[in-house]
Amino acid sequence: MNWNEQHSALALIFGGLSFFMYGMHLASDQLQRLSRNKIEKLFRLISGKNYIAIVVGIVVTVLMQSSGAVTSMLVGLGSAEVITLRSVMGLIVGTAIGTTFIVQIMSFDIAQYGLPLFIISYVFYFASKKRIYKNIAGVFVGFGLLFFGLHMMGQGADVVKQYNFLKETFEHLKENPFILMIVTAFLAGLLQGSVAIIGFIMSLAASQIIPFHTSLYMLYGANIGTTATALIASLQSNYVGKQVAWAHFFYKIIPFMLYYFLTDLVIYPLWPQTSSVSHDIANAHTVLNIISAIMFYPFIGWGAQFIEKMFPRSSQDKIFAPEYLALNTYQHVELAFAQARREALRMGDIVMSMIKDSINLFERDDQDLIDSIRERDNQVDLLQREIKLFLAKIDDPGDIGRQTITLINYVSDLEGAGDVIDNGIMELARKKHALKIEFSEEGWNEIRTMHNAVMEIASLSLTSFQLRDKELANRVITKKRESRVLERQLKESHIERLKKGLKESINTSSIHMDLLSDLRRITGLLANHAYSIADQSNFGGK
Repeated sequence: MNWNEQHSALALIFGGLSFFMYGMHLASDQLQRLSRNKIEKLFRLISGKNYIAIVVGIVVTVLMQSSGAVTSMLVGLGSAEVITLRSVMGLIVGTAIGTTFIVQIMSFDIAQYGLPLFIISYVFYFASKKRIYKNIAGVFVGFGLLFFGLHMMGQGADVVKQYNFLKETFEHLKENPFILMIVTAFLAGLLQGSVAIIGFIMSLAASQIIPFHTSLYMLYGANIGTTATALIASLQSNYVGKQVAWAHFFYKIIPFMLYYFLTDLVIYPLWPQTSSVSHDIANAHTVLNIISAIMFYPFIGWGAQFIEKMFPRSSQDKIFAPEYLALNTYQHVELAFAQARREALRMGDIVMSMIKDSINLFERDDQDLIDSIRERDNQVDLLQREIKLFLAKIDDPGDIGRQTITLINYVSDLEGAGDVIDNGIMELARKKHALKIEFSEEGWNEIRTMHNAVMEIASLSLTSFQLRDKELANRVITKKRESRVLERQLKESHIERLKKGLKESINTSSIHMDLLSDLRRITGLLANHAYSIADQSNFGGK
């Protein structure tokens, strides 16, 4: 084989791996955009029943196509004190099973359809105007690239099997399966995912470069290496985030090290091999992960207790939690309601800080600021949940009961405003920085004008809630109506710049318009409670 042929074969393998990785990342990223917020809310609602958590973990991992992304999300929620290790141990078990779904799909002979799928999906992606349709089309674009990359790796492996040095390398590694497993784990950790490595293993096995027996050890390494994603994410996390990451690590390494010692004794001799080695690898991946879940399930509580002792809360770990929701206030309903209001005010202050800082997202690409706003959104979600649960226990059919319903609606609106920033405005800022575009000077000044109007309404809204003042509430309502007029005027002004052909306005048009809409949505949510004060006197206003 000449150098050019070798070069072409290696280009096919590494090019295919690159396409595979990018397609996997793209599909996972688009799926997260479609469902991340709902998934995070679902995680917070897990009741603690482990079998339910396992099912949820399977479904979410299938949807997101990445166990690493799910466990990293759990690390983030743990850092914000939104979850505890015990509440998500079942989810960790479920993610390991959920990730087998894409591997099963890869085992079928559909790789050659990757390029047509990519072309068709990209046409829909390019033609779609609505963000949700773009995200859905983007998922299939990712899968098209993934399958095309798998096809390229298979073609490259067919040529590479003629390399004598590669044959000798794998012959040597077959005699040292532990080293093979460690090398595979390292590669899976480097690529931050096991699926790409398993796809590569399938390509090698299908080209008869490695036998099924050898592929089992590589499969073990890929499963162990995938824990690196969460471990890396936990480096800057608090004790809960570290607990989640290391629980995932131990859950993977203990059973797969056990399988390592049982391979020659039980697993390989008894495995019912089919005519397709790719199916055999996919089935082994699925079955072994299911067996791991079955073995670990009875020990979930003990395992959580063990990890919690390994990573206890230190004096430096500040817990974010409600400050005013005391359980001993229930016998005094007026006091209990007053405490809930104080907690709602605290929640409002956090949302106010998110609104204030959100404008800075467009001035600089600051990951620390992004993480800070996202953490505050998690805090807002936690307070909303705790306030609602607290208020639900207040049993009063009279005026306090009616005020309770109004307060629940108020904290729900605050949480909604936080979600607009976390899911809408932050995504627009990310898009702006990714495209490396800038607003026109006039356009940026208009956005700041709208932001200032939102800040004024937010301040008035919190003050009217605190004082229960009808006059202030009416001002909030008036300002909200003025913000709608302002939004329309600013959009018309932007359209006039588009007609003039101003380059900056053309480049940022969709971001500009969506940002104005998101800011106006925040004013609507923050003003909702003012109608109760002004009209219904549910807060006992003056």
